[in-house]
Amino acid sequence: MSTFSIDIAKWVEKTKARMDLVVRKISLDLFTRIILRSPVDTGRFRGNWQVSIGSAPEGVLELDDKSGTATIARAQADTMKVKAGDVIYFVNNLPYANRLETGWSGQAPAGMVAVSIAEVQLTMTKAVKESKDDS
Repeated sequence: MSTFSIDIAKWVEKTKARMDLVVRKISLDLFTRIILRSPVDTGRFRGNWQVSIGSAPEGVLELDDKSGTATIARAQADTMKVKAGDVIYFVNNLPYANRLETGWSGQAPAGMVAVSIAEVQLTMTKAVKESKDDS
């Protein structure tokens, strides 16, 4: 194998690793925003956010997490397994989740998911623009 081929192979591996890292960071940032925006009464809703790769998780968790700390830690652990190109699911299977997203709670009248996605998209757009300006 030529030196050129080895250099290309190293570059490809390094690029894949960077892509995986970017996907993990963006995903965790999004998940954290959603968790922390989730309205809290008992902490059951906040504690029921679940991350899965490849298929949506089913069922609900018996976890009350008012602060969101345990849920964020669990999301972080699950997100560390994500690779670029994976389908990542972030769900809350409690029966009232959709109502909370559509403004049912005074604590989160604009919901959690749509607002957080919009923020993350703005952050990514800005980062892309800045990277183009630097070149």
